Amino acid sequence: MQLTRPPAPHLRPFVRLLWASAPDGVTAGRPDAREHVLPTGGMHLVFRLSGPPLKLFSEAGDARGQTFGYAIVGGARAAFYMRDVSVPTRSVGAQLQPGAARALLGAPEDALAGQHTPLEAVWGERQAGAALERLHEADDPALQLQVFEALLTQRLAASLRAGLHGLHPAVAATLGPLTFSPAPSIAALVTHSGYSHRRFIALFRGAIGLGPKEYARVMRFDRALALAGDPGQSWADIAVDAGYSDQAHLSREFSALAGMSPQAWRQAGAASPRHVPAAATTRTAATRAAATGQIRSRR
Repeated sequence: MQLTRPPAPHLRPFVRLLWASAPDGVTAGRPDAREHVLPTGGMHLVFRLSGPPLKLFSEAGDARGQTFGYAIVGGARAAFYMRDVSVPTRSVGAQLQPGAARALLGAPEDALAGQHTPLEAVWGERQAGAALERLHEADDPALQLQVFEALLTQRLAASLRAGLHGLHPAVAATLGPLTFSPAPSIAALVTHSGYSHRRFIALFRGAIGLGPKEYARVMRFDRALALAGDPGQSWADIAVDAGYSDQAHLSREFSALAGMSPQAWRQAGAASPRHVPAAATTRTAATRAAATGQIRSRR
């Protein structure tokens, strides 16, 4: 079960979406199960309220993975990551708007980009622990969202009192055009901003976590995913409509950003376009790597 809703109006410049999920009580765990989480170009904040802490894997053959805890910040990325989904979990989270990290987390986007960070590293152990405890006390997804929204509101109010605000105007003006097809050139964006090339890139990366070229690449991939939701659309047509030079270009970019080919993505039949079960071959490779490591350790 998953409950999603937009935040209260005062949070919408900083938070795109709130969500809470809970196991349905029927779905059993699947040993070694993993999924590819595809990039959005944005950040998220998640609290896990049951099950094991978040574990991520660097590649298919990574059997050990890396554990990040129960309160995690997911930085902006330009490629997929792989996570453990072997045990159904309860969680509550938020998709953040570009430029929200300073106001809600107390850290710039570029310091958090391309990685997952334990929330205690940015909020401090006491505040992160207190937030997790308050969410545990809420026993209903709707109530969890209310508590979470109140926590974010408190953080935002404190930041606004300290003089922190949202996106730099020069960066805000470029985000809309970068979602269109064809996207404007970086040179055109720099000229329109009125800043030097170096200064504009620094402003953009500090506010978004990605450079403008990386962000445009993810937005083009986003358009392709939206079009690919229609099974009647051919990949050649999707490539043209999304802004790729041809189908081969789309295939290369799709594999780089999603970790699988367009055909494999479509055949996976995932319930969510950005949460795709890893192939059985991936799980087999991880299991084989784990067994090899155990044999070596015994030697």
